[in-house]
Amino acid sequence: MPKPPTFPILYDEVKKVDISFLKKHGYLKPNQTQSGTISWSRYGEKTGSISISVNTKSAQPFIEFDYKHNGEEVKYNVLLITTPSNLGIGKVYYFLCPQTLKLCRKLYLADTYFYHRTAFKGCMYESQTQGKKIAGLYSTLGEYFKKDELYNELNKKHFKKTYAGIPTKKYLQLMERIRKAESINASDIEMLMML
Repeated sequence: MPKPPTFPILYDEVKKVDISFLKKHGYLKPNQTQSGTISWSRYGEKTGSISISVNTKSAQPFIEFDYKHNGEEVKYNVLLITTPSNLGIGKVYYFLCPQTLKLCRKLYLADTYFYHRTAFKGCMYESQTQGKKIAGLYSTLGEYFKKDELYNELNKKHFKKTYAGIPTKKYLQLMERIRKAESINASDIEMLMML
């Protein structure tokens, strides 16, 4: 009898809270309490939202989550830990996962609470679920499918193409990826898909 199929929860698809998002939106400024809402959408349609409050005034900074899960109110705090920057300028924030006690920059909602990814059993990244044929195609043709993303990154408002008149490493890498993507044509993809 064949093994029944299993469909793991994908980290790529679950809701997540990221330290870089909090920093970008001004939640991690020193000596303040700031509340707000985080919303998620997929394919232009809203999939959920939660209320958060970040307190950096406290001796031990924390983020408070407040949302409904399966009709029940869920409200809890996650500590924010700071470490000195490796550049010696300022501090770097991390979440202290209440389940695993690991420092992390992202918390995932794969069940009821936002935790570090290792707190969940049976979850995977999408790339881990692909068969060898698909993985091989992505390693060969991946840049072709990401062409729009590459152009968007190149045209970002503050993207630096040169520094002191010399092309930046990031610009050169991006141009190499774009060149690679443009060297692949649709007939090559069709031929590979038939193999």
